[in-house]
Amino acid sequence: MAKISINLATGSLQKEEIIVGIDLGTTNSLVAFINPEQNPQVINDTGKGLLVPSIVHFNGLGDAVVGNDAKSFLISDPSNTIFSVKRLLGRSYKDVADYKDTFSYKIIDDDTESLVKIQAGDKFYTPIELSGLILKELKDRAEHALKTPVNRAVITVPAYFNDSQRQATRDAGRLAGLDVLRIVNEPTAASLAYGIGLDPTQTKTIAVYDLGGGTFDVSILAIQNGIFEVLATNGNTFLGGDDFDRAIVHYWIEQNKINPEVLAADAGLMQTLRLKAEAAKVALSTQNIYNEKLETSNPALGEVWCSITRIKFEELIASKVQETIDACQNALTDAKLSISDIDEVVMVGGSTRTPYVKQQVATFFGLTPHDQINPDEVVALGAAIQADILAGNRSDILLLDVTPLSLGIETMGGLMDVIIPRNSKVPTKAGRQYTTSLDGQVNMKISVFQGERDLVSENRKLAEFDLKGIPSMPAGFPKVDINFMLNADGILTVQAIELRSGVKQEIDITPSYGLSDETVEQMLIDSITHAKSDVEQRMLIEARSEGEQLVYTAERFIEKNGFVLTDVEKTETLQYIAALKDALATAEKDNILKKADELNEFTRPFAERLMDIAVSQAMKGKSID
Repeated sequence: MAKISINLATGSLQKEEIIVGIDLGTTNSLVAFINPEQNPQVINDTGKGLLVPSIVHFNGLGDAVVGNDAKSFLISDPSNTIFSVKRLLGRSYKDVADYKDTFSYKIIDDDTESLVKIQAGDKFYTPIELSGLILKELKDRAEHALKTPVNRAVITVPAYFNDSQRQATRDAGRLAGLDVLRIVNEPTAASLAYGIGLDPTQTKTIAVYDLGGGTFDVSILAIQNGIFEVLATNGNTFLGGDDFDRAIVHYWIEQNKINPEVLAADAGLMQTLRLKAEAAKVALSTQNIYNEKLETSNPALGEVWCSITRIKFEELIASKVQETIDACQNALTDAKLSISDIDEVVMVGGSTRTPYVKQQVATFFGLTPHDQINPDEVVALGAAIQADILAGNRSDILLLDVTPLSLGIETMGGLMDVIIPRNSKVPTKAGRQYTTSLDGQVNMKISVFQGERDLVSENRKLAEFDLKGIPSMPAGFPKVDINFMLNADGILTVQAIELRSGVKQEIDITPSYGLSDETVEQMLIDSITHAKSDVEQRMLIEARSEGEQLVYTAERFIEKNGFVLTDVEKTETLQYIAALKDALATAEKDNILKKADELNEFTRPFAERLMDIAVSQAMKGKSID
């Protein structure tokens, strides 16, 4: 039941503030709301259509236009017309180095922030600022159409967006004047739009296949009792319909024998070819051949024939489509499911209109995919439903997402101690207790990592901070709780507290730049490929750490309590310590463990002897009744 607000002073009904759902897409963006009939609806500002091209153009004065008004400048002023900015959100220059030449505008490295910036005219803009302009256009469109202020929103992102990219999206919303209530995974929003599982008696497992203009995600969702639980996600934020367009462009370049130097000097021609390729892709969804002649103003080129058959198009995109199918299999593996466990498949994203994509997905899953809802609108519609949930108007749905990579801290020897495992449900909280390794240690450095390898050197460092002011105590006495809290937006908060003193330190982690999904996938592959060697390395490091701690403890014992040993015992103890030190200098785990056991066995009676002395002194002069 929807909430009703009443002005207590006048007794009149107050109009509810509308919370919109926004699909901030790579190619197009949309904004939706729940209409008076309680149905999700994409906002259509009169004369502007449903889709807002995710394009920003800057004129010579630095003034910006967004959407369709900007799209026309892709050919006439390509260097000042920014498209596919979503690909750059939360990215470093290194991340996009292999792709920057596909953009007609200039991307530069901002050394001060480790993030990319885009040059337009004599000014420089961050991807967050540019995304903010697109979101502002959507906000203005919604306010114009609905005749009411719009200040709060739910924004969707690809399921594989990491912490930095999610935070960048939230920051862009703030720049647009929006209070971003929730960052929601696009596949999760799409499942809501289809309403699969809204019947609380239904139990289903579905696959959401989302292939947009620049990103791809597949999510495996379990739906039970109205709860949408993401079992696993996989994808690639650098794979989508844009890649199909590029494949066609490169094919035409080869067919027309166009000199790369001519293209490099004519950015407008490259954009013209890209737009023609997009038109060809759309046409080949309903016809078998696309054939057009392009008249160029470049005397070195003259006419360019833009011709391609559907068969050739499918041949060009086959490897990219297969990458998406491989990701589907990886997601199933992560979810510990087989293809037969999937009850339904949902298609999302404009690129799923390509017949070859539908065929391959249907063949892989052995099911006819759902594609009844306009694939361009489905995510925005789902975001509007999520906004309605957050407004308190729906209580029959609960969304649970997962984190794509494990999160943990560095422990002694450079080992990764996982606190939140990969594919844990979000939001989540987990923690562990640690202690000091040295006597009198008053500070503890906490380094947070993301990844699947046993060694932190092979994982990605997210942040580092110091817990200061730990009371000076013998090693092992302080008790430090380290808690990880991952919220629904995928933003991580790490808290460390020393329990005896109450000393506490906390940090919200927003990494300096993003992690590409090619890297995510490679990290997962590496964790499997190197599993055996990683385990062996971990066992060696653990043996060394234990051995080093034992040497430290034994030497401290002799230093402080040598009076309980005879000269012979002291000499032999030092010999055992030396033998363990020699073993520690090697990479032979078994030898380290053997020498550690020998030292332990030899010195055990000394600890018992010291305890007896302590008890005897404590009882001196006392009688037992």
